[in-house]
Amino acid sequence: MYLVKDISSAVALMGVALVLLGTWPVVLAVLERRGRLPQHTFLDFSITNFVAAVLVALTFGQIGPDTPEHPNFLTQLTQIQDNWPSILFAAAGGVTLSLGMLATQYGWAFVGLSVTEVMASSLKVVIGTTINYFLDGRINKAEVLFPGVGCFLIAAILGSLVHSSNAADNQEKLAKSLANESSNARNTDYEDLTKHLLEKDLPKDPEEAKPDGAHQATQKLEKVEAGTAEFLVHLEEKRSIKVLGSHALVGLAIVIFAGVCYALFTPLFNLATNDQLHTLPASTPHLVVYAAFFHFSLACLLFSVALNLYLLYRPTAGVPSSTLRAYLRDGGEGRLLALLAGMVSGLGNALTFVAGQAAGYAAADSVQALPLVSTFWGVVLFGEYRRASRRTYTLLASMLLMFVVAMAVLMASSAHRKPL
Repeated sequence: MYLVKDISSAVALMGVALVLLGTWPVVLAVLERRGRLPQHTFLDFSITNFVAAVLVALTFGQIGPDTPEHPNFLTQLTQIQDNWPSILFAAAGGVTLSLGMLATQYGWAFVGLSVTEVMASSLKVVIGTTINYFLDGRINKAEVLFPGVGCFLIAAILGSLVHSSNAADNQEKLAKSLANESSNARNTDYEDLTKHLLEKDLPKDPEEAKPDGAHQATQKLEKVEAGTAEFLVHLEEKRSIKVLGSHALVGLAIVIFAGVCYALFTPLFNLATNDQLHTLPASTPHLVVYAAFFHFSLACLLFSVALNLYLLYRPTAGVPSSTLRAYLRDGGEGRLLALLAGMVSGLGNALTFVAGQAAGYAAADSVQALPLVSTFWGVVLFGEYRRASRRTYTLLASMLLMFVVAMAVLMASSAHRKPL
């Protein structure tokens, strides 16, 4: 199997993983804003996320000699009876990742792509990196690592302030728009949509939705200038997750939950591949990173499918209910983009784990710079923070600057893994 043996290669893999993991959230956010149900999207996403794990395992996991100390992927699949405790750790990591990604989908709608990614990633580093530092036998430079963790914590606090400030800006825009519409006594539908925060009924089944109407809504949204009250209202009318009028704490709670889930999956994967708790017999080789990633992704797939099939019929956050039949018929470009996002996510996670096995999982958390990529796409594609207040812009710039500093410091803490 392919193993990274030097820090420079590990850092290069982290860089590629950074781009991949910062891009897939953008694809799913685009689909949500187009009105595709998150249950449908996440089911498609989960399938190719697992396919990526299988492809990586059957290629990189089979490269090189098959030795008792470092068995190849297929060899270790036949040793489940010996390393099942490690498999359970990997599976638990997959479940926490599934929960985190699901919560993140709703976080994008409530808080915005930029702030969601920054806050969730910052919480992951603050909690997860600290745990990984001790699990890895303190191989990373503590005097460098923990100042970087502190910078992440500051970035998370700034992220919450950005969200609150931007939410206040949006409410002010809507209030002014409603006052103008009321004084002019025109556009009753638009006024009612703003005043009552888009409470009108949506089709309960995507099969009932008219493609022409959805297309017209997309064209209308594209013609409205980003950052205006009219843009916010038309976006809310079109998107699948309804958020206008919700309390700011709802979005923050969802993002915090996602961050905690993200913080747990890498330590669990670390335990699966390095057996720090000594759950394996002395003669049993540790679970190789490719076998661990396979079991990790399989558990993520099974849990995601079960959870999203439930959410098809019992949705939350204002999302319309659906059916399995409706999901199967909801193909086209939306399905292709969701499948692509799953493949990108799976490859990004694989590269992160391979790099972490070489340089320490605490340093591999440097890929959490992914919000820098997501924020760029959020501003360019979605017009996030367009026409925001000066206070919001100042907080956003401060948050991103702190994030860059944190990433640079964390990367500098990389070190060679010591045998356990």
